[in-house]
Amino acid sequence: MAALWCWTGWSALPALLGFEQWLGTGQAWTAGFDMPFGLPRELVTCLQWPLEWEACIRHYAALSREEIRSTFKAFCDARPAGSKFAHRVCDRPAGSSPSMKWVNPPVAYMLHAGVPRLLDAGVEIPGLYLPTAVLGRESSSHRRVALEAYPGLLAREVLGRRSYKSDDKAKQTVDRLIARKDLVTALEAAQTRLGLRLKMTHAQRDAVVDDASGDALDAVLCLVQVAWGQQHYAKGDPLYGLPKDMDRLEGWILSA
Repeated sequence: MAALWCWTGWSALPALLGFEQWLGTGQAWTAGFDMPFGLPRELVTCLQWPLEWEACIRHYAALSREEIRSTFKAFCDARPAGSKFAHRVCDRPAGSSPSMKWVNPPVAYMLHAGVPRLLDAGVEIPGLYLPTAVLGRESSSHRRVALEAYPGLLAREVLGRRSYKSDDKAKQTVDRLIARKDLVTALEAAQTRLGLRLKMTHAQRDAVVDDASGDALDAVLCLVQVAWGQQHYAKGDPLYGLPKDMDRLEGWILSA
């Protein structure tokens, strides 16, 4: 499920078709997406895939999931234990999984399903992709801007190694409920390095805390990261706080 949040509420898109329809509405937005926007340069270079971001994503989108799995597995099998996966530069500071992982979590498939749809919809991706349609219209009220977010980055800052969610109902424990409450309280009190104070209605707070899967809270964490990026953009940074020297093939996680 993909959860879409705005300042006044949220709606869930249960399928990719709903995601595509939302992308096609023409509504202006700046959004954070909990999926990798690029593959490791080391991997792309080894596979002799295109080294330009759009061309690489187009090539990747044309592959089946089975082709992705077999290609990435062969890459890993040829490498020594302890360094099977290639990493993006941002993975280690963000504590994120390598974007080529196809299981636990299957972020390679998330990239495969999501990013080509952003590309096809003509969405602006700072540092990586600027559609021809928006060139010269940066102040347009119709801008749609996609940023790579990662809720785990902000959650770990507050909770450390404490878990706050699980899809397994047997693991949806009181301890995880308390962790969600603690995390929301910290966000409301601006107790993170981003320095932003989250404001929600009582109903929104209850919905976020009661969602034991963590989907709603993850959406909120992405929202806070996007707000941080918006602050940078408002101060004249077209990259929304992303490093100016970031790898334009790999991309970067917002606020890492």
